[in-house]
Amino acid sequence: MSLLETVYKFILEKASVAYEEDWDLPKLFKQATLKLNLAPDQHNDPIIKQILGGCQTTVDGLAAFRNKYGDAHGRGIATTPPSQRHSSLAVNLAGTLAVFLVQTYEEKGIKR
Repeated sequence: MSLLETVYKFILEKASVAYEEDWDLPKLFKQATLKLNLAPDQHNDPIIKQILGGCQTTVDGLAAFRNKYGDAHGRGIATTPPSQRHSSLAVNLAGTLAVFLVQTYEEKGIKR
């Protein structure tokens, strides 16, 4: 999930959008998608709105996954790790979302 956080911050910095260091993943995502015109409310097509809304839900889930299973906060010996398939799902969702955002950023040519 560090990949997503880095992508969001990159997009915001390139677009000269200020953010706070303590912003969580969903808040960074929301600000980046607003700048890229990817927020659901910025679209009229109900299918696109639904997909983009699903991306926000996915980011919320990935943030919760990182908080519960990630190693950034350290873990006790009694912590049960997620299954391999759930870990793979989280990593692949994060990678797909990161690629989509970078491609959108490049396509839109957002500059400072």
